[in-house]
Formats: sequence, structure tokens, C-alpha cells
Amino acid sequence: MRVNRATRIAAIEATAPDLLAYFKRRLPAEDAADAVGDVLTVAWRRIDQMPEDAHGSRLWLFGVARRILLQSFRSATRQTELTARLRALAVESSAPADAGLAVRDALDRLTEEHAEVLRLVHWDGFTLTDAARHLGIGDSTVRSRYHRAKAALRAELGLHVG
Repeated sequence: MRVNRATRIAAIEATAPDLLAYFKRRLPAEDAADAVGDVLTVAWRRIDQMPEDAHGSRLWLFGVARRILLQSFRSATRQTELTARLRALAVESSAPADAGLAVRDALDRLTEEHAEVLRLVHWDGFTLTDAARHLGIGDSTVRSRYHRAKAALRAELGLHVG
């Protein structure tokens, strides 16, 4: 039992920085560390339920993170605060950051399903298969959603490919 617990703890420690990055992209900076703390609390309480392999543990932890994130999004004021902060940063930033803001704004205009699959693949480094597992949908569903999401993002950004 100790070896399994040690393996799981190592997986938690290895995934924690990625979880922090995951939350920093989706929550105000001051809330990101608290959200990671919530994930770690759940992981510690349910450590015996975590998959034993590192990859499975990572997906399990991101599943917990997603549920915590969804809880935090129930408050519309947090979303409003995040948008206001991003807009304030755009005024102070340089042109490359403005491009990043344009992408974030375009993502905000997409459906939540499209935006989430793009974030998982391009920001969190998930494969389409891992994104499908994380979202609880089939591989073919996530592939078609991903392609539609890319097309919708291009349209929002005014990019014409063809």
C-alpha cells in the first residue's frame, strides 16, 4: 500500500504546476492557488481512489480540477471580473500581448464547448483522446468539436483560410 501511495503522491506533485497553470488561465490569479489547494485536498482525501499510473492520475486530477472550476464559474461576477482584468491588461501591454488578448476575447465569444476543447489541447497540452476522456465524451465527438472550434475561432479572428 505504501508504494502505491508514494506513487500517487509523486503524481500529485508532478501535476500540481500544470494544475496551477490550468487555473491561472481560467481564474483571477489570486483564486488560482486556492483552486489548486482544493484539488490537492480532494486528492489527499481520496488518494486511494486515484489511478495508480501517472497518466491516469493526471487525468483524474484534471477531472477534479474541472469540477472545481465549474463550481467557481457559477458566480457570474467572477467571469465579469476576469474579463475586466484582461481588458485592463490590454491597455498596458504591447502588441504581442494584444494579439493574445484578441485570441482570449475570440475564445470568450465561442461556445463553452468549443472554447474548452481548444484550451485543453492548446493551453493544457492534452491530446484529443485525453481531452475526450477529460470531458467525458467520445473520441470522434471531440475530434469533430475540435475542428469546428478551430473554424469558429478563425472566423472570430477574421482569418480566412482557403
